[in-house]
Amino acid sequence: MKKLIILLSSVVLLASFVLSGDGDKIPSAVVKKLDGSKVNTSTFSNNGKPIIISFWATWCKPCKKELDAIAEDYDTWVKETGVKLIAISIDDARSSGKVVTDVKTKGWAYDVYIDENQDFKRAMNVNNVPFTFIVDGNGKIVYSHNSYSEGDEEKLYEAVKKIASGEKAAH
Repeated sequence: MKKLIILLSSVVLLASFVLSGDGDKIPSAVVKKLDGSKVNTSTFSNNGKPIIISFWATWCKPCKKELDAIAEDYDTWVKETGVKLIAISIDDARSSGKVVTDVKTKGWAYDVYIDENQDFKRAMNVNNVPFTFIVDGNGKIVYSHNSYSEGDEEKLYEAVKKIASGEKAAH
């Protein structure tokens, strides 16, 4: 009986973290900044402007291609919509040291965090990378996209512009 209660409690707890659809808030999980300090993801905000949350890894070529493609026009995106991009590396403790090197080499102007234990990845129900979300100005997850093909960054930007202007974006 005790095992059953523990199992049911675990399922309820896990279900509370799994995203069920549009309008969910960013779940709470602890991630590390590049300097090693810790941040709770529930505190992510952007003064009423959209946030892009992009899950990636140092070993994922499509992830890097997507982040590089966004970087080319990121300044324009920020000026036009106020968007902030938060890149979440899912590299574990063995490869997380490569994250800092990659970010510096690439010159990405994003907020980058490391989810070594993949708690945030699980809470956001991310199965594989790249996986991208848009959070509206009210802190609600309103868009998601999995994988990357050349040109997807343009579709992402169109969605950001719609969300920044208060419209719904298809996903």
